[in-house]
Amino acid sequence: NFGAIILRPSYILSYIINKITMKENTKKGVTRREFLGLSALGLASLTILPSWAVNGVRIAPSDRVVLGFVGLGQQGLSDFKSFSTCPGVQVAACCDVDSLKRERFKRRVEAWQKSLNVAPRCDMYEFYEDVLDRKDIDVIEVATPDHWHALVAIHACQSGKDVYCQKPLAYTITEGLAVARAVRDNNRVFQIGSQQRSSKEFQDAIALVRAGKIGHIEKIYARVGEPPKPLDLPEMDVPGNLNFNQWMGPLNDPKIHYHPDLCPPISLEPEQNEKLWGAWRWYQETGNGYTADWGAHMFDIAQAAIGMDGSGPVEFIPKGYEGTEYATMKYANGIVMTEQPYREDNANAQGIKFIGDKGWLKVARGYIECSDPSLLPKEEKKVGKGEYEVSSPHMQNFIDCVRSRRNPIAPVEVGCSTNTLCCLQNIARELGRPVHWDPATLSFNGDREAESHRLY
Repeated sequence: NFGAIILRPSYILSYIINKITMKENTKKGVTRREFLGLSALGLASLTILPSWAVNGVRIAPSDRVVLGFVGLGQQGLSDFKSFSTCPGVQVAACCDVDSLKRERFKRRVEAWQKSLNVAPRCDMYEFYEDVLDRKDIDVIEVATPDHWHALVAIHACQSGKDVYCQKPLAYTITEGLAVARAVRDNNRVFQIGSQQRSSKEFQDAIALVRAGKIGHIEKIYARVGEPPKPLDLPEMDVPGNLNFNQWMGPLNDPKIHYHPDLCPPISLEPEQNEKLWGAWRWYQETGNGYTADWGAHMFDIAQAAIGMDGSGPVEFIPKGYEGTEYATMKYANGIVMTEQPYREDNANAQGIKFIGDKGWLKVARGYIECSDPSLLPKEEKKVGKGEYEVSSPHMQNFIDCVRSRRNPIAPVEVGCSTNTLCCLQNIARELGRPVHWDPATLSFNGDREAESHRLY
């Protein structure tokens, strides 16, 4: 269905914003929908990196994949650590609205380059368009807050870059659809950062469900966590190292103001890293809560297992509506998925339980259990703390596909359908009533209130 997407003219395609305007002022009376207009990008500078070697083996320029990173917080650093384990990868540039995070990232990249006997160089930029202007960069890694994902990814595709984008794909449904259109229109390779797709226990779970080993799936319990809440952080002075106006970018909401929880501070002398993940995730003005943060992982696996990649539920019922105990999603084939604990001994743990007419299957990070233990592999790898934030198999799959020009394990359509599901659940919750969705037409079937919702 993605090839037939028709974007509303008033949304993404209606307003052209050039690079200079975006750099000098991202807020002068421009709405979020106008801000996300697609601008044409010029290609200017050209920098050639010399051939280099890994473990003494020379990497030919034709096999080398050069990355530019946009967004240099904790997730950007974790993704760099993963990419650094992939042979033939180099990092040429980095971009962030925080000058201290730019310098921290540069230091880490150049230390890694020295360890490979590569001349150290990682150019720093405040504005992502300057990274896209680099003709020597093949791939853009997007690890910004969610509200910047769509714009950076779309512009990267337009500038001829392949993209690895952190989940969730976008902040709204229409933004996600626009990214999908941009990827296909520009013939780019795109991987969404739903790294559980590349993990053995989840691959095993998907395979078992698809093979019918627990029978016809009737119910799915998917625990992801709480929805977003209204922003309640007090306003504080913006530090000199942070361009908060650029951080805000397309949000354009006067209720949003700086607080260090939104942009966790760091120091360099001595080095002190973030003490928490950016709290923009947990507020509805800046993110979509655990619904999207962990839903982009657990709902994503559920969709894959039941063959709903690129599609999704047709009805969303919010928690509390007419006594509904858990947020509920209904598929056209009769499967019902609820956001509720998947195991009895740990109600808050994120994970999934598939319930079929012949048994059940539970899966989470480093954990898989089945009503029939004989169906499971004899040995399961134990996953250490934080290992999913440095999931190099997911990155290696993407790099392999950049070279082969094939679809990776989590292409843009996967990220788009999962993002749509998460947004729809939040739309139903905020409206306080069921919402009906047609995955074939990507529409609310005439529900004007839902169509006008901020997350659509």
